[in-house]
Amino acid sequence: MKSKKVDQKHNLVYGIHAIVEAIKAGKTIEKILLKQKFTSPLLTELRDLAKQRNIPIQYVPLDKLNRITRANHQGAIAFISPIKFWELEEVVIREFEKGKMPLLVMLDRVTDVRNFGAIVRTAECAAATGIVVPLKNSAQISGDAMKTSAGALNYVPIIREKSLVDALVKLKQMGFQIVAATERGSQNYFDVDYTKPTVVVMGAEDTGISTKILRKSDYLVKIPVLGQIESLNVSVAAGIIIYEAVKQRITSSS
Repeated sequence: MKSKKVDQKHNLVYGIHAIVEAIKAGKTIEKILLKQKFTSPLLTELRDLAKQRNIPIQYVPLDKLNRITRANHQGAIAFISPIKFWELEEVVIREFEKGKMPLLVMLDRVTDVRNFGAIVRTAECAAATGIVVPLKNSAQISGDAMKTSAGALNYVPIIREKSLVDALVKLKQMGFQIVAATERGSQNYFDVDYTKPTVVVMGAEDTGISTKILRKSDYLVKIPVLGQIESLNVSVAAGIIIYEAVKQRITSSS
């Protein structure tokens, strides 16, 4: 019998006790929404579990929770992810052990589900090592994202990091070069050597890549735009740069 605290159709768990039990049972929780000024004897336990599992908690107005579900959520809703999340070091080491040159794609505040899904689809076709996203301010991995990715989310490792800047520091220590796509770029994207271990960083269409990440980057690259519209869709821009890396790697190995 299906639990009254689980909405399998929409991948939801509601009620703080049910959420705590879901985490303990090993469910992959994408995020937790709590009513503003939420109080519960289980709140400390929930926070501790969320911190241990890298699960973001957001406090939102009651109206937002009511719009998500009409069920008696008691001020707490959790989204169950349809995929598992990977550890950064695990993914990178596995790629090196295969004798391959890692290619990671990092998405800084890309929250549009369709753009996210399209980038994952391109990354899978290019056999990219994985996608790195922030714990907060990232697209929800929902049915729409799965559909837009054409199922690629089942194959491309998705890595969530509390701090993208800290993740870049770790990756540079592991020998990666950081290539950030930005309109402020000083060189064209095709002038970089992508045959090395590389992280391609893409930012949101409205805000771009954060200054802190740009400062950690080795290359700031731009895609020449010759028409009247000033910029490309982020998923299209990501595809252009990812496949420049593919082209160079195929050429160098032939």
